[in-house]
Amino acid sequence: MLNRYIKVIDWYIIKKYLGTFVFTIAIFIVVIVVFDVSEKLDNFLKGHASFNEIVFEYYAGAVPFYIDMLFPLINFLSVIFFTAKMANQTEIVPILSGGASFNRFLRPYFICSALIFTIALFGELFLIPYTNKLRTTFENKYIVLDDPTKSDVHIQLDKATYVYMQTFDSNTGTGYQFVLEKFNGNEMKEKWVANRIVYDSVKSVKQQKRIWSIRDYSIRYVNGLREKMIPGTLKDTVLDMLPADFVLHSNIYTAMSMSELNTNIQKEKIRSTGVLNDMLLVKYERFTHPFASFILTLIGVSLSSRKVRGGVGLPLGIGFFLCFAYIVVDRFADVFASKGGLPPILSVFITNIVFGLLGYYLLRKAPK
Repeated sequence: MLNRYIKVIDWYIIKKYLGTFVFTIAIFIVVIVVFDVSEKLDNFLKGHASFNEIVFEYYAGAVPFYIDMLFPLINFLSVIFFTAKMANQTEIVPILSGGASFNRFLRPYFICSALIFTIALFGELFLIPYTNKLRTTFENKYIVLDDPTKSDVHIQLDKATYVYMQTFDSNTGTGYQFVLEKFNGNEMKEKWVANRIVYDSVKSVKQQKRIWSIRDYSIRYVNGLREKMIPGTLKDTVLDMLPADFVLHSNIYTAMSMSELNTNIQKEKIRSTGVLNDMLLVKYERFTHPFASFILTLIGVSLSSRKVRGGVGLPLGIGFFLCFAYIVVDRFADVFASKGGLPPILSVFITNIVFGLLGYYLLRKAPK
C-alpha cells in the first residue's frame, strides 16, 4: 500500500535525508558537549556537582535543548549537503529528465520534513519542557545565570490590589520598602507601608496559605475624608504572591509545561511585572518553531539541486550564510517583541514569512 505512493527513488532520497540529518545532529552534539564541558567545568567543580547530577540532570536536559534549538539549521545544512552531492554526481538530472516535475521531486523531502515537524512539535509541547526543567534546575543551582535580586518591582495581585517592593533578597525571602495599595474603582481604600516583609515558609506549609510577615509597618484606612492610621511592629497576612514571583530566572519559562505557562500568562496579565511578552514568545515559538523544517527544506532543495562548479562547496557556503541570516532575523524579531513593543504573535512569524518568501523565489528559479 505504501509503495503505491512512495517509489524507489523516494525511498532513496528519504534514506539519504534522514541518514544525513541524524549523522549531522550526532556530530553537532558531540562538539557542543565537548565545548560545554570545557566552559562549565569550573562551575561543576566549584559547586561540587556529582557525576550523576551532571550526566542525568544537566546533560539529560541540555542535549534535547540543543537539538531543539539547532534542528532547523541542522536540517537545512543536511538537505543542502546531500542534495548538492546528488546534483554533483548528476543524479537529479535523470530524475527530472525522466518526466518527473520538480514538485514531484520534492515529495520525499516534504515527507521527511513532515516527520521531523511532528517529532519537533511533540518535543516542543511535551518533552522539551520536562528536560528543560532538569537543565534549568541544575543551572540555577550550580551556574549563576542571572542576578536573582529584583529591584523596583510592581505587581498587581488582583483587580484592586497593587504591591511594590524596592528590593527583594532571595536568600532570606525578605523584601524591603514594601507598599501595598487597595482600591475601590479609582478611590484608594487602604495603604500598607512596611520597612520589611518576610515570607514565612513554615506557617505557609502548616496553614496551606501564603503567609507573609510585615515588620515595622503602618496601615492607613481611607473612607472619603476620614482616615485612620494603625502602626505596628509585626503582623502576619495572607497575600497571593510567592518569592518566586520576584526571583524568576530568565530561563524558567522554557521549563514550564503548556498548562503551567498558560496559568502564569493569565496571572501576569493581572500582575503586569513586565515579563508577559517573554512568556508569550515562549508559548508561540513552541508552535511556530517546527514549521521551519518545511521552509528551510524548500530553500535547501531549491538552492542545491543545480549542478555547479566546485562541487558542494558553494551551496554549503551559501547555506552557512543563510543559517547566520536566519539566526539574526530570529533574534532581532525576539528582541523587538520583548523590548520594542512588537506583538509576540507577529514576531514569531516574521522569520518564517521572510524565509518562506525566499524559498518561494528560489523554487521559481530552481531547475525544472
